[in-house]
Amino acid sequence: MKFSYGANDFKDKIHAEENIFLLTNGLGGYSSLTLANSITRSDHALLMAAIKAPDIRINLVTKVDEEIFINGVYYNLSSQKFVDYTKNLNGENYLINVTQEYIISFVYFIEGIEITKQLVLKHGENTLGIKYSIYNPLGKEIDFRVTPYYQFTERGHLLKTTQAFEVEPETVTSNGITLYISTNASQIIENNLEFVEDFYFDYDARDGRFAYGCAAKKLSYAYKSNQNEEIDLIFSTKKIANESVSNLIKDEYYRLEKLFKISEANTDLAKILVKASDAYIVKRESIDGLTLLAGYPFFLDWGRDTMYTIEGACIATNRFKESENILETFTKYLNKGIMPNLFPEGDNEPLYNTVDASLLFIQAVYFHYKKSEDLEFVKRMYPSIVEIIDNYKNGTDFDIQMDSDCLIMAGSGSMQLTWMDVRYEDILPTPRHGKPVEINAYWYSGLCILEELGSLLNKDVTQYAILIETARINFIEKFYNPEKKCLKDVVSGNPYDDQIRCNQIWAVSVPFSPLTDEIAKEVVNCVYEKLYTPYGLRTLAMDDPEFTAKYGGTLKNRDLAYHQGTVWPFPLGSFFRAYLKVNKYSESSIKTVTKQLNYFKDCLREGCVGQVAEIYDGMYPRTSRGCFAQGWSVCEILKIVLELQI
Repeated sequence: MKFSYGANDFKDKIHAEENIFLLTNGLGGYSSLTLANSITRSDHALLMAAIKAPDIRINLVTKVDEEIFINGVYYNLSSQKFVDYTKNLNGENYLINVTQEYIISFVYFIEGIEITKQLVLKHGENTLGIKYSIYNPLGKEIDFRVTPYYQFTERGHLLKTTQAFEVEPETVTSNGITLYISTNASQIIENNLEFVEDFYFDYDARDGRFAYGCAAKKLSYAYKSNQNEEIDLIFSTKKIANESVSNLIKDEYYRLEKLFKISEANTDLAKILVKASDAYIVKRESIDGLTLLAGYPFFLDWGRDTMYTIEGACIATNRFKESENILETFTKYLNKGIMPNLFPEGDNEPLYNTVDASLLFIQAVYFHYKKSEDLEFVKRMYPSIVEIIDNYKNGTDFDIQMDSDCLIMAGSGSMQLTWMDVRYEDILPTPRHGKPVEINAYWYSGLCILEELGSLLNKDVTQYAILIETARINFIEKFYNPEKKCLKDVVSGNPYDDQIRCNQIWAVSVPFSPLTDEIAKEVVNCVYEKLYTPYGLRTLAMDDPEFTAKYGGTLKNRDLAYHQGTVWPFPLGSFFRAYLKVNKYSESSIKTVTKQLNYFKDCLREGCVGQVAEIYDGMYPRTSRGCFAQGWSVCEILKIVLELQI
């Protein structure tokens, strides 16, 4: 499960900055910079603390500069672009290795001196540990200095030079927040408070975002020696007592090893993805429970994403307590049969603009039961399942209701209720009002799940038998396109109904499919031919006039391309499950999926190391885009990897 990059990966600044790392703390806080330790976007920070988990995130320590004098000769290990490019720092020239496994480490080599830098976040705390190990076999006189840069602003916000800072060797206070610092520095070098106002964020510039940043610095921590040295620097929102970075590293090692054992992750790929999936399971203070983040650095916890992510993150990994906590929390906010899409803060009301989260909740409960065999949990969840089915059947908010054909229709006006939910001003690039294919697949499967679980609990479920059969017959009649040998994306009477999209794959992969074996195989073949790539499924077939080859540019351009061909990794897990299902899990089908997942491994080295991004370009999916680490992208693949032990 080790990722290693050598000097040949850092040929120049472009190569050195093309990949990033992500460490997380179970609160929504994180540490993320490029592998050159530079900032290329406003969301980067060495310590992005979740002051209120998970959504109030403060950029406390933006980065640190490292400088060294060797026998009086000065070298700067830092890397950063500035508005005035003549000021650029090029410390990546001394970087010879970056390794990520349990933590991440960087090795610099200068004039016979080897400097190893290790980073670790303490799980459950906003605590960052940095350990420098200096190997000085020739006994040269060295003067090593570390200078932290601070912002104390909310994630993505710009620091203003009017913001007050109180910077002391062991504390920094600003905006009502105190950061505690522990170090074994032999000397503190104090300078005047300086605001560096011309950081240049290259990634944000390419993406059409505001591309300039500011951070404050004052103190440098210095270490002088002529021998090998180990140097600790710890930043925390809590007072630090008798803590060492070595202990923080050991704690993280044992924590992850425990997760691997619980998850029965026995392969390198499984361990990588289990570690990646753990980043999304976080505490939410406002509900005093656990939740699942959608992605880093942009997204918080959304109902739809949670229900897609939970099987891979919690159920497939045998983290049943976490799964129960999350699902039970959602039932507390169930309203008229609809699960919240966005949790409330303070006195704010939840947002319920989703048609799929409730149906996916039913599926998640079923997955939990099949893996854990915990019927007591099913008993607690069963009333919520009935409430969802009854409300969808009789009609609820957002025009969600069962039609006379026993299929679900939803949405109207400018309200987007499925995962293809982009709205740019008054433009709906993918209007899916009517009867979306995956929603009705979830509906049919949910009815079957209710019938099975109800029978296990000795409930009277006879009333659902006719409903289930009618929904099955009408699903095939309304959605099957015999000419294209696939499923319509929506039944609405509009021209876009027949577009070939990835949503049809869920009609095969759901626990109870409404399709015949023959039609299911046709659907899988169509998706494989028209939409499949090793890194994800295209959201629209390439021969469609509305297909967009590349995702990028202005916000408008990005929004209009988002679901018009752009490749999304997260449907890949359900595609593999559908492929295995229609091929009866034959030896050859397992070999095919295994082969494809081995190709997929390569994407874990690109972009955010050890994570899976939100999206890729539609035509040539090579470069990760959007959210650099996406929960459902990771976890939908993880569930297949663990199932097949790949």
